[in-house]
Formats: sequence, structure tokens, C-alpha cells
Amino acid sequence: MITHVATAASSSSSADELTTAIVSLFWIACVVAVSPLVVRLARGLVPDVVVLLVLGCAIGASGLDLASTGDGVELIRELGLGLLFLMAGSEIDPATLRSQQGRHAAVTWLLCLVLGFALAWAFIPDADFQVALVLAIAITSTALGAILPILQDRGLGGTALGRAVLTHGAMGELGPILVMAVLLGSRSTLSTLALLILFVIIAIAVTVVPRALVLRVPGLRVALMDGMHGTGQTGMRVIFLLLLTLMAAAAVFELDVVLGAFAAGFILRELQPADAHFLEERVQIVAWSLPVPVFFVTSGMSIDIDAVMERPGLVVTFVAMIILVRGGVVWLRERFGVTGSGLTTRAERYQLALYSAAGLPIIVAVTELARERDLMPEDVAATLVAAGAVTLLLFPLLARFGGRRRERLATRS
Repeated sequence: MITHVATAASSSSSADELTTAIVSLFWIACVVAVSPLVVRLARGLVPDVVVLLVLGCAIGASGLDLASTGDGVELIRELGLGLLFLMAGSEIDPATLRSQQGRHAAVTWLLCLVLGFALAWAFIPDADFQVALVLAIAITSTALGAILPILQDRGLGGTALGRAVLTHGAMGELGPILVMAVLLGSRSTLSTLALLILFVIIAIAVTVVPRALVLRVPGLRVALMDGMHGTGQTGMRVIFLLLLTLMAAAAVFELDVVLGAFAAGFILRELQPADAHFLEERVQIVAWSLPVPVFFVTSGMSIDIDAVMERPGLVVTFVAMIILVRGGVVWLRERFGVTGSGLTTRAERYQLALYSAAGLPIIVAVTELARERDLMPEDVAATLVAAGAVTLLLFPLLARFGGRRRERLATRS
């Protein structure tokens, strides 16, 4: 009798959780559908991801309290985060990272990290190493996955500026991910390094084995290509298998899942057949239809509006730190160094600095990690995420209009 009562209670609880998840997804889907209309009404001045964040705040616990992030919503959110970093990783050419421009971008990010750590140490009273590192990672990151659509919409994808943003953005995502994995993990640094090496071995195996199978198994490549356009969608299924394999490996090793997603993007670029560029478009369609918007909406839902409104000066301080530490160092390196970027005008360097300083996904990830480990108070974490949202709204906007203005002035002179 007791067993039956417990089973019935468990079933009722599961049904309630499912209902809550479905209702929450309904409101999130409403936000996702409305967001492009808001962007159009704003004439493209406000990025879609910022609209998703703001509307997420509106339907979250700090707003109308229409939606919550239970297990079902959280799973879609993690998938969206993974797809966001997979797309960012797939845009990066390893040859670019090994080039002069890539090496200078890596050094630039390290300088940003050192400066950010020093400012964080001075800014936070009684801060220990990990707290200062959390803030340093947050203010030196670049939201490459969110910036790429903006660059494409503005026709900058194949330009020298677009390539420079891509290179600095890659370092602004890869650097924080690696530092988070090695220095902010729950294990010792040596244990984490050992697991990181094991993860790299798995990633290499994931790269080599499928390629070897395609080359050695007769008819396998033809079968894969034939199935890409039908209901089988073999290409997309393999991409999701690749993504979830490396995300699962990162999760099992207690590394951040974004490391697995970013690695999956690198590998996808290497494994993708030269005649299968349509897969990139399909990945973008699937990712931006629901999973990636869910990530940004739920990020907005997690922001404590009251905490942010109580400390507006802290938001301004964080935004100033981001533009100084990330944007300022990038601008100085481009202005006074030989970086190989090919940028020749002040307008281009100005735009590069602003695009490189726009950050959010890494800020969300590192603040969530900090809250889980009690390294950062909830109100400070919410304020830092809000500052990241401001950079993603303000900096691309300033880059767009400031770049145009500087170009006009250069043309007149």
C-alpha cells in the first residue's frame, strides 16, 4: 500500500514537472517568435540576442514569473549553448590561429587576462585568487557566437575586419574556456590537466576514426552523402552525435561542456566534406530556430532585476572594465603593433576593439560556475551578466555608427 502511494506521488510529481516545463517552453517560444519582429521594428539597431535577454527578464522570476528553468528547459538550454559554441568553433580556421595574426591575438588575450586579474584583485576587497580569476575571465571574453550573425548581417564576414574579429573572438572564447577548465575546476590543477589531456586524446580519436572509416569502408561516403538530403539527414545526425559525444566527455571529466562544444566545432570544420557546405546552413537553421534562443532567453530569466536596479553603478563599472581591459588592449595592440590583421584605418581598429569587447555567453558560464562554488554573490553575478548584455547591445551599435562616422571623416580629409 505504501509503495503504491509513493509511486502515485512520484508519478504526480513527474506530471507536474512535465506540465511546468511545457508551459515554460510555451512562453519561451512566444518570446523566440516575437523577438525577430522587435528587431525589425528597431530597424536592426538592437541585436536579436539582446531582445531575447530582455524578454527573458520579462517572463522570468524577476518579471512576470511566467516561465521557469526546470530539467526539461535546462536540457534544451545546454544544447543551445553547445550549438552556439559549435558554430563558433566551426568558423575558425586552425591555420589562422597558427598565423602571425593568431599568435598576436593569443598574446593580446593573455595581456587582457593579466590586466583584468590585476584590476579584479584591486577592485574586490579581500579577493582570493579564484574570485579575481572569475572576474578577469568574464571581462576578457568575446561573444564570438553572438557576434558572427551581426557581422554576416552587416556584410563583414569576408573582410579584413571580419577576419580580425574572428581571430580575436576565437582567442576570447578559447582562452577563457581553457582557463576555466584548468584553474576553476573542482579537482586539483594536476588532475584537471591529466583529464584535459585525456579529453584531447578523445577529440583526436573522434577526428581520425571517422575519416579512416570513410576512406577504408567501401561505399560509406556515398551512403552518407546520399542520406543527407532525405528524411535520414545523416549529416545532421552525425553532427549532433559529434557534439554530444564531446559535450558528454567534457561533462564526465568535470570539464565545462562548452569546451566539448567548441572542440566539436573545430572537428566539424576538419571532417566536413568540401561539397557539403549546405550543412552549415542547416546547423544554423536548427540552432537558431529554438535551442540557441532558449539559451539567451533563460539567461535573461536568471537575471535578478531588483539586484541590478539596486546597484546600477556596479553595472557601469563592469562595462567600463570590459571596454578598458578587453577593447583597450586590442586597440593598443592593433594601433602600435604589427599584428598581420591588415587593418589600416582608425575606423577599422575602433570597430575591432568594440566587437572584441562584446561578451555574454562566457560571462554567463563563468558566473554560473562561480555561484555553484560560492565564489560570487548572487547579486554581483546578476549584475555582471547584465553588464555583459549591455556590451552585446551597446558595443556592436557603437561599432556600426562610429565606424561609419570615422569613415566619412576619413573620406572628407
